[in-house]
Amino acid sequence: MKEDSIKERPNILFIMSDDHAYQALSAYSDKLISTPNIDRIAKEGMLFTNASVTNSICAPSRATILTGKHTHINGKIDNRTPFDTTQVTFPQLFQKAGYQTAMFGKLHFGNNPKGVDEFMILPGQGFYINPDFINKKGDTVRIDGYVTDIITDLTLNWLQTERDSTRPFMMMYLHKAPHRPWWPSPEKFAEFSKKKFPEPESLFDDYENRGTAAKTAEMNLLTHMMYGHDSKVFPETLALMGKVMPEVPEYENSFYGPYGRANAEQKAKYGPVLDSINVDFKKNWPSMTDREKMQWKYQRYMQDYLGTLATVDENVGRVLNYLDESGLTDNTIVVYTSDQGFYLGEHGWFDKRFAYNESFKTPLLIRWPNVIKPGTTEEEMVQNLDFAQTLLEAAGIGAPKDMQGESLIPLLKGNKESWTRNGVYYHYYEYPAVHMVKRHYAIVTKEYKLIHFYYDVDEWELYDRKKDPNEMNNVYDDPEYSDEIALLKKELEELRKKYKDSDELNEKFIQQYKDNNWIDRGY
Repeated sequence: MKEDSIKERPNILFIMSDDHAYQALSAYSDKLISTPNIDRIAKEGMLFTNASVTNSICAPSRATILTGKHTHINGKIDNRTPFDTTQVTFPQLFQKAGYQTAMFGKLHFGNNPKGVDEFMILPGQGFYINPDFINKKGDTVRIDGYVTDIITDLTLNWLQTERDSTRPFMMMYLHKAPHRPWWPSPEKFAEFSKKKFPEPESLFDDYENRGTAAKTAEMNLLTHMMYGHDSKVFPETLALMGKVMPEVPEYENSFYGPYGRANAEQKAKYGPVLDSINVDFKKNWPSMTDREKMQWKYQRYMQDYLGTLATVDENVGRVLNYLDESGLTDNTIVVYTSDQGFYLGEHGWFDKRFAYNESFKTPLLIRWPNVIKPGTTEEEMVQNLDFAQTLLEAAGIGAPKDMQGESLIPLLKGNKESWTRNGVYYHYYEYPAVHMVKRHYAIVTKEYKLIHFYYDVDEWELYDRKKDPNEMNNVYDDPEYSDEIALLKKELEELRKKYKDSDELNEKFIQQYKDNNWIDRGY
């Protein structure tokens, strides 16, 4: 391939955060936070309102993004099962085609990503404060500072000093934030701890008109969000309060796991806010009603979760500004997304996993100067399954025939008539495990969502997405929807065959889970 033809190809900047709820991005809604820098990608490009994931959990989502295949094909059905390392990832294809490739931040599985010329990745979940990184030599290096700033520093350093200006690049800029446990920078911790946020309509959901799965999930803010790990209550405070506290388990990586990494200077900055939280907790918690306790935990959750995101937005701005200053903007495709959505108190929950909207949907913003019409909103059903093929086509690189997604290029170029997908397929596997969300698969169209929960139950749920956007009323047993159910079940089976999923595979994965004793309730 001639160097001139390589140089003409667009650069790719793929930005991904971890557990970034679309509700916490002001391009979608400004009720909770302003994110002007990330919003800029939508203003200058395209905002997808029906982007979703195939499996709402960290490592499986990332495996799908890298391979362009559903998790039952690439092997990473949950956070425990091994990834099939024979799978080809799209960075390998970019590298082979002459792109310079790099990855900085959170990968979440594997310490030696394939097809990447240079990387510094967080081992496992990583830490917010003074994090460790694994480099290409296999060394573990601790870097002092705040993780979001450090990942951005590494990214900018590579762009400024290691990028080969004669070649296009494919950069994966991957944030840990806003993954649990939520530790903002000291500055954002102080700022956001003073804020109060509006409560979602369904914060006190009683799950009436829903099935067993919603009623038995362990994601409730009041009963399952931990005091130290999540709300920043000192273990010493809990010990002093004795019998006024319900029995909520504090796991080994609770409060001092992350906070213990802070140095004296950092602790001095965190200290005043931590002290104020604990004083308030000791004084008021014993006399609070359950409703007030739920509200207290919600506010603490939002203060920390959104505080981490404010720093992500600022750092995305740093990188976008560098593209402008260096003349790279016009020939660089910028993607912003998350590995899945997240509950911000909706249905009384935190975390993800369900096929319900807050975890199923994910932010997706794409900017491609001179190709995407600025300020475009796209409502077609797209998935993280589609990212690999989209980026490969944009770069003029052939995609393997066994990839299962669909390139978004027709939508990006405004050729909507070429888009024929009606519904997307979802399948969640990690049960029994943390949060106890039952195994289920689903088909989702613009109008409806049909879900089948299985393994220790056999229950179906149907939601009318137009009439019931908050998914509060399961209408599966409503005779008025019988025709829609019959059609959706037919389409669901067609999707399962198309993507090579089956009841036999379900049983195989259940048995694998049992054989490996992966019945894990740890956090």
